[in-house]
Order: sequence, then C-alpha cells, then structure tokens
Amino acid sequence: MIVSIYLLLGALLLLVSIFSSKLSVKYGIPSLLIFLGIGMIFGSDGIGVVYFEDYELAQQLGIIALIYILFSGGLDTKWRKVKPIIGPGLLLSTFGVLLSSLIVGYLVSLILNVSILEGILFGAIVSSTDAAAVFSVLRSHSIGFKYRLRELIEFESGTNDPMAIFLTIGLIQFLTIPDMSSLSLLLLFVKQMVIGAVLGILFGKAINWIINRSNLTYDGLYPVLSLSFVPLIYACTDLLSGSGFLAVYLAGLVLGNSTFVHKRSLLNFFDGIGWLMQICMFLTLGLVVFPNQILKVAPEGMIIALVLIFIGRPISVFLSLMFTRFNIKSKALLSWVGLRGAVPIIMATFPLVAGMEHAELFFSIIFFVVVTSVLIQGPTIPLAARLLKLDEPLYEKTRYPIELEPTIDTKAALKEVRVSNGDFAVGKQILDLGLAENVLITLINRDGKFIVPKGSTVIEVQDKLLILSDKDEVSEIRDLLTKKSQTA
Repeated sequence: MIVSIYLLLGALLLLVSIFSSKLSVKYGIPSLLIFLGIGMIFGSDGIGVVYFEDYELAQQLGIIALIYILFSGGLDTKWRKVKPIIGPGLLLSTFGVLLSSLIVGYLVSLILNVSILEGILFGAIVSSTDAAAVFSVLRSHSIGFKYRLRELIEFESGTNDPMAIFLTIGLIQFLTIPDMSSLSLLLLFVKQMVIGAVLGILFGKAINWIINRSNLTYDGLYPVLSLSFVPLIYACTDLLSGSGFLAVYLAGLVLGNSTFVHKRSLLNFFDGIGWLMQICMFLTLGLVVFPNQILKVAPEGMIIALVLIFIGRPISVFLSLMFTRFNIKSKALLSWVGLRGAVPIIMATFPLVAGMEHAELFFSIIFFVVVTSVLIQGPTIPLAARLLKLDEPLYEKTRYPIELEPTIDTKAALKEVRVSNGDFAVGKQILDLGLAENVLITLINRDGKFIVPKGSTVIEVQDKLLILSDKDEVSEIRDLLTKKSQTA
C-alpha cells in the first residue's frame, strides 16, 4: 500500500513536470523554474503532499542525476563545432570560474559579514552556468547566436561544473581541515583534472570498443550496457582521486563523436535519460526548499544576485577572453547569458552536509540567487542578442520519417541540404543536377510536407533535401547544390 502511494506520487510529479515543460517552449520560461516550482508547490511549505528535508539524500540524488546529465551533454556535443572555440571555452570554464569566485566571494564576505574564504566558497558554488536554461529561452523565440557563441556557451556549461565542484569541495576541506595548506589544494586540483581528463578519454574509447564488439543477442541490452558505464566511469575516477564529473563529460564527448552500433537509438535514449534526471533533480531540490526561509534572505539575496550578474560574471568574461578573437559585443552577450541552474543548488547542500557554520544561510541565499538570475536574465536574452546584433534565425533540425542506423564500417550518411534563393539547384530537375550514381535524394521536405522525388522532380526555393551518399562526398554535394548560379 505504501509503495503504491509513493509510486503514484512519483508518477504524478513526473507527469505534471513533463506537460508543464510545454510552457517553457511556448512562453520562454526556463524549465528549471517550472520543475523547481512544482517541487516547492508539492513540498511541505506548499500543499504539503511531500515532506522532504534530507539534504544528504538530496545531494546524493543530485550527484547521480548530474553525472548522467553531463554524459548526455557530452554525447550531444559535436567536436567539429566546439573545436574552434575550445581555447576560449576552457578559459571561461577554469580561469573564468576562479575569477568569478574571487570577485563574488570578496563582495559576499562584506555583505554577509563572513570570512573571505567563506565568501569565496559561496562564489565558487554559484560560479557554474546552465546552458539548458539559455537554450530553452532561445528555442521559444526561434533565435540563435552568431560567431559560434552557442557552441561556446554549451561547451563552457559542460566543462565549468567540474571546476566549480572542485573549488567547492576543496574550499570546504580547506576550511574544515586546519592543517591543509594552499599548496595541497593546488596539487589536488591538478591531480583531479589530469586524472579526470585522462580517464574520461580512455573510458570513452573503451566504451566505443566494447559496444562495437559486444555483439549482444538482444538490441534492448545496448541501452542497459551504456547506462551501466556512466556510474562506473564516475566511481572509478573518484576512487582514483580524479574529477568524476569531468571524466563522464569527456567520455560522453569521445563516444558521441565516434561511430558505434545503434548510435541513433542510444543518443535518443540518453537524451530521454538526461531529461528524466533533470526533472528528478529539480523536483528534489524544489521539495527540499522552504520558501518561507528563502523570503527572509531576499534583501541580501537580491544584492548578491545583482553583484553576480552585473559585476562578477562580466569581469570574469572580459578578462578571460581578453586575448581572444571575440569582440566587445560578443563578450557582453556572453556576460548576460550566464544563467545559473541546478548545479549551484546541489553544491549548496555540500556545506550543509559538512555541518559548516553558515551553511543554512548560504543554501537559502544561493537558491534565491539562482532563481533571480533566471528571472532577470532569461526573458531578456533575445532582446540582448537583437540589441547587440548577434542574433540569427534558429534552424530546428527536421525530423524525417526515415533514419540511417550506422554500423562500424558504414561509409554512407544521410544529410540534409537546404536550398536557398539563387542556388544552382533551384528550378532544375533532379536528373539535371549532375549528381553521381551513388548519390540519392531520398526525400524532399517542402513546406513541412515530405515528397518522394523522381528524376523529373523540380527543386524549389526553401526545399530541404535529404541526401544519401558517402560521408566523404557530403561537403562536395552541398557545395554543388548550393553554389550561386551565374544569373542570380
């Protein structure tokens, strides 16, 4: 009976969260706020359906959810897109996080009347950003960013979590272990990052090798096999004193940019797992929060949120990217899109579990800062992008009724080519395009409708062509079809 009640409550919370997420797409409300809000409504300070005050359990659930979210994020990260911005991205996720922690930490120590180190601990906890909150806003307004800013934001958010988590745990140890030196903390950082990076890359290659050669009897076991690798990566790396969070992200990045059997289905599977973990994490954090306590720290929380938004984040971005090719407008936009997510709230439970003096105050203010950051910056991101002239149309990937499931040795690829006004292909029959015999236009997406083409089918402006060809020929085919005609 009790189990059935728990299952019913869990199912209802998940269903309400899933269908409420439509508000994120329709109105540009970040999903973080929706899921947190549902947790708070059902919590003890809301309608009282669920009473939950176990910070240690919330922390453990948050860590489990986070490693799957990071792995899923790594799988979705395309190396060819992030490669040009990897230098600036690493600067933002390391030096930028450190700068933000120091700047915000010093000002927090003055505002809350705590020690400098405790203030820096606070700064470290709120230093990581959340790309998912940014992209949910952009998707609702159908806009994107120029100059690979989207890729930079995505890469920064995936790689700054390990740095922020290390600073948080390291500073807690430094504050609670009297004989720990600054040199020990520095050596710990180097050790964690090096071990995490090396094991992450090795595990990614190993997983790819195992999946391709496991030859499992049932296809349904491949998601289970892949699922089991994530905690294995984190646990092994953590036991060897490395950064497990960095390892799982890099393992996902290596695997996602490799060829392996059932790749399409596994990517879709982990996308769903990522969403499930986000919902569970946000709901748990919403349940553990007591709104009455949050309101008591609203004045201090608002000041610190404004410090983070208008001082800490901009200074860290401009200094980190000082010698990069990004101009002032790009840096200004990057400063504004530094939304906070669930990671700071999860990390805010670390001082609570460690029994630190100002832990409860920190948790309440950090929760307030995260929500304030999303409420102030989130809705204004499209406006900021337009004012800085860094916005561009967001092209959503077309969902085709057919997919190509690659094998280990496959050389074929299904790729979409968009035809614009003045392109060579416009107005020509398919048989007149001069395509090689091994190139096939399988489908045409025209005004949202799919057409099975014939040789006599005429290509029109804004057609999206789904082309089957060898991987090595994709760029050449795209160049042929989209080159501007002489009469354009």
